[in-house]
Amino acid sequence: MTTTAAPTITIAPHSAQPLPVSRLGYGTMRLPGPEVWGEPANRAEALQILRTAVELGVNFLDTADYYGQDVTNRLIREALHPYPADLVICTKVGATRRPDKSWVPYNRPENLRASIDNNLRTLGQDQIQLVHLRLMGHGPVPLQEQLEAMFEMQREGKILHVGLSNVTRPELEEGLRLGPIASVENMYSYAQRTTVQLPHGANPGGEEVLDLCEQHGIPLIPFFSLLHALPKADNRIGEIARKYQASEAQVNLAWLLHKSPVLLPIPGTSSLAHLRDNLQARDLQLSAEDMAYLG
Repeated sequence: MTTTAAPTITIAPHSAQPLPVSRLGYGTMRLPGPEVWGEPANRAEALQILRTAVELGVNFLDTADYYGQDVTNRLIREALHPYPADLVICTKVGATRRPDKSWVPYNRPENLRASIDNNLRTLGQDQIQLVHLRLMGHGPVPLQEQLEAMFEMQREGKILHVGLSNVTRPELEEGLRLGPIASVENMYSYAQRTTVQLPHGANPGGEEVLDLCEQHGIPLIPFFSLLHALPKADNRIGEIARKYQASEAQVNLAWLLHKSPVLLPIPGTSSLAHLRDNLQARDLQLSAEDMAYLG
């Protein structure tokens, strides 16, 4: 028996302006230069990746004005503006980059407002459809104060829907008490499901909040969804890949698509060939037995 991964998902389904999108999006973080800094090594290919993704049915793009700086936003605008009517561009605020390329919080209300205004300008939009508040450690700014600033800009019409990124379970529970949370973006892949320590801080895993997202009908958007550095003793994903004559990356993405209907992977790449390969995961149907074997 095969299981069927739903081809679409709706962000904020019970709101006045729901956003239906295809369940494989594209994350732009890999487009800038090394360390997510500066212009892409191959600008023409970066632009073509964005255009090809949309041509092949991708209508959810994930970006941030601190990718580059502003590099991915400018590439999106150059490649795709005027935007297709069904294209959803999701950006993030709450962080910034220093000249030494470090990642630091930028989450005071005035910072968040400056980031939104910058995203609107660089993307060429009057309203951003979905904005994730990226949590980088609250420091002196409580989560409530950050979210209140986001909801204020939502009331002003600068933001359509507000989401959270890099959240622990308690933080998501608090966010849900404070207002409508449209989506969550956390690290999640077949091999990396719980919190992982990275150079710029801890990244909570998707598994820690998945059941809450399911209960509330909130899309969970895995970033680093192609992180699959498995222990050498665990070759299950490779075995399933050989069974279907697929790549391990495709099986990883298919596992996410079959794991839960609220998952919306956004695999990123700076290679046009890898983009096409990743999108073929939409056609890979895993059986119930496959899913049980993968765990």
